[in-house]
Parts: sequence; C-alpha cells; structure tokens
Amino acid sequence: MYKQTVLPRWMGFNLMGVYMKGHSPGHYNEEDFQMMSDLGFNFVRLPLSYRFWIKDEDPFRIDEDLLAPIDQAVLWGEKYGIHVNIGFHRGPGYCIHDLPGNKEPFSLWTDDEALNCYILHWVTFAKRYKGSSADKVSFNMLNESARVSPEAHARVMRAATKAIHEISPERICLVDGLGGGNYPMAELGDLAKENVAQSCRGYIPSGISHYRAPWVDKEGKFPYPVWPNGLQGDEVWSLERLDNHYKAWAAMAEAFHMGVHCGEGGSNHNCPHEVGLRWLDDLLCILKSYNIGYAQWEFTGNFGVIDSDRKDVDYVDYRGHKLDKKMLDVLKKYL
Repeated sequence: MYKQTVLPRWMGFNLMGVYMKGHSPGHYNEEDFQMMSDLGFNFVRLPLSYRFWIKDEDPFRIDEDLLAPIDQAVLWGEKYGIHVNIGFHRGPGYCIHDLPGNKEPFSLWTDDEALNCYILHWVTFAKRYKGSSADKVSFNMLNESARVSPEAHARVMRAATKAIHEISPERICLVDGLGGGNYPMAELGDLAKENVAQSCRGYIPSGISHYRAPWVDKEGKFPYPVWPNGLQGDEVWSLERLDNHYKAWAAMAEAFHMGVHCGEGGSNHNCPHEVGLRWLDDLLCILKSYNIGYAQWEFTGNFGVIDSDRKDVDYVDYRGHKLDKKMLDVLKKYL
C-alpha cells in the first residue's frame, strides 16, 4: 500500500480568527488551544486574509504590528504542543471566494505585480517566523487554487517557495492541490527535496460536505444525502472511489518522497448528522491507511465539534460549550 512518510500525521482543526475581514474577530482565543490539546489534538491551521494587515487597502503596505494575533497563536501553539500551520486563505491576487464587490485588484496567475506582492507578504512571514522551528510552524501557500492552469500555478508556487527558503530553508511549505485542493500535482514533485509538501481536501462528495451550505447550495437543489454512494454533481462516489481518490495522493507522496496533509474537511451543520458521521469515519479511515493527517474545518462553528448549531445533535457540556461528542469520538478514533 502507498504511504505518505515525510510529514507527521498531524490531526487537528482550522481556527477562523483572521480568516475573513468583516466576518472574523481578528484574534484567536487561548481557550481553543487549551481545549484542542486537552482533547488530544496536535495541529491547527490558520487560514488568513492578507487584508487584515495592510494599510489603507494597499496590498503593498504591510503593517507588521497587525500580525500580533498570529504571533500570539504561534506562542499558544508552542505552549500547548500544537503545530501551527500559517496559510493564506486570501492572498494578494487570489481567493477562491472572490465574489463581486470583494474581488482582488489584480490576478496572481497572470500579473507580475500581483506575484511580486504575494512574494512580499510571504517574505515578511518568513522573516518574522525565522526563529520558529520547522516542527512547530509551517506555511500553507494559498488556499484551494482553482481556475488556473498547472503551468501558471507552478510558476507562482515555485517563485514563492524559493523566496521563503532563501530565508528559512527548513520551513515546510504546503501547496494545495489544484481544482480547489483536490488534485495532486506531480509536476511539483521535484520540490519535495526543498521542503515543499502538498495539501488535499476532505470534502468529497460535496453532496454530503456542503448539503444546504448557502455559499454552494443556496437554491437547495442538492438531494438528501446518503453514504455510501453519495453524490457530487451527477457523479456517484462509492467508498471504493473515495479510497482511489486518496490513493492517488499517497502514490504521488511515495513516488516523490513528498509530504501530504489534508488541510480541510468535514460536513456542514445542515448535513444529517448520522450520514455525515458515517462518511467522516470512512474518510478518516482511508486517510489514516495512507498515513495522511487531517484538519477539520472548523473547531468551533458550523463544521466543528464545538458550538456547531446542528439541530440533530445531543450536545454535552464541555467548559461551558456545546460539544458534539459523537463527532469528537470519530475524530479521536483516528488519532
């Protein structure tokens, strides 16, 4: 069986503190790190928007004082034994949620100005966290690249990881697969020797993970989800097909001796809970069989184990929060 052998099999969650300007508080809570550690998890991914730390909406003007919440998250990670993965959910020139009225001023894939700006931001982070060891802090280059050719994507990722490694050669840089993180990129396999790894996603089939999610299924057309044999569009995803999907990631990992991690996954709170749990159990079983770690989207919130506002869950009290014990048990089963 193929195996990913380079990265630790990190298990944990995403935290939303600096995720989306106008919708996120701009800070993190120590309690989240405490709870994750106490529950047995060792990884947190910070999906960030660069708009939190620029001046006057100018993407080239970085105010490093505004990076203090990320500094604090790194310190809490060290305190509680949690690896912190710093990632750009929105980077200069690209966001998968680039909606009308919130669009980027240029394109990372086609504009050299955008590429220079993107590298400027990553160089700032590389210098700032140069003193943090690679086993405590890693970088996730850009969330869910899509609507871009493999050649244009590779050009950007090669330039940016090279700039980071000129400052911190040991820093692990995770590059999301194409197609929104779903397709491994063998064309970047040679970067494995440069501490570049790849990140996949755990949202297949979307008829389960995003059932009635308003940003995907806003018209409510997804059929009632089932598992196994759930739907993604018109395609049926069996357990065997799901296994083959991640086998391709593990095969790439073994062929190039490249690290792979699943940076996001889960089902939103509108998915029937028992269906979502059956699917999650199979997803995590498959990932573990290939030694690929996993980070749930989110810790608290609609996809999470804490305060998820699901209507079909008997929550238990945990430090004054509503804990989804059944989901937690599935996650802990694969630690």
